Amino acid sequence: MFDQMPNAQPQFLTVGEGEAARDIAIIVRPAQAGSDAPALIWLSGYRSDMSGTKAVELDGLAAELGLACIRLDYSGHGLSGGSFRDGTISRWLEEALAVIRHVAPERVILVGSSMGGWIALRLAQELAWQGGPKLVGMVLIAPAPDFTSELIEPNLKAKERKSLAERGYFEERSQYSPEPNIYTRALIEDGRQNRVLDGIIETGCPVHILQGMKDADVPHAHAMKLVEHLPADDVVLTFIRDGDHRLSRPSDIALLLSAVKGIVGSSTSRPIPA
Repeated sequence: MFDQMPNAQPQFLTVGEGEAARDIAIIVRPAQAGSDAPALIWLSGYRSDMSGTKAVELDGLAAELGLACIRLDYSGHGLSGGSFRDGTISRWLEEALAVIRHVAPERVILVGSSMGGWIALRLAQELAWQGGPKLVGMVLIAPAPDFTSELIEPNLKAKERKSLAERGYFEERSQYSPEPNIYTRALIEDGRQNRVLDGIIETGCPVHILQGMKDADVPHAHAMKLVEHLPADDVVLTFIRDGDHRLSRPSDIALLLSAVKGIVGSSTSRPIPA
């Protein structure tokens, strides 16, 4: 068993220039010497960070298998600098790309939760266009691509539209935090520029989606719609009948780790323990 690195210290990478500069917190677990396996990259959801249950369990799996694991906090999240209200999909995508370029693994598996699934799909497009590490697989947990235009905008109430117009944001009670969720006009407008459900998505790698059927935030029909936009990829969609949005129960974590192991196993010649 490899060191679990419970007290691993974050590194900080400055992304952006001038007033747009922000320090992004990263925790990198190096691979076992001589490993040719892909690095795991954790992409958190909206208002989540790299210290959450799923992120830590993924890092633990990397320790067990001798894999590299890269975790980051987007600006305005966790240990990173920057204001949360300045956050947009483009901004957080820029940060994830910068971290990948900085650490420079040769091959990667993207593991994205909720909004992190949207970031993962945009990363796949950007890596294909710009070049970079080879993407060998994706595991998406309750993925929420295009959630601003697909799940938020169609359901805005009159008072929320008024708040967006007059204040530039609206607040919504969070079931996961005493602090309300804040959705800004900039986030919603930028979301339209980052849509992925408007055509065929070609990741060029196997994709495993885990989706709870009792998810109150991202309905399971959204996962089915995503699959329709991935016709060229090898896609596995696993429905968890009693699963909620977080999918953080031990049984859910076991499914996540199994999905990641499956993709790792198909991408390396080294046998992976069951």
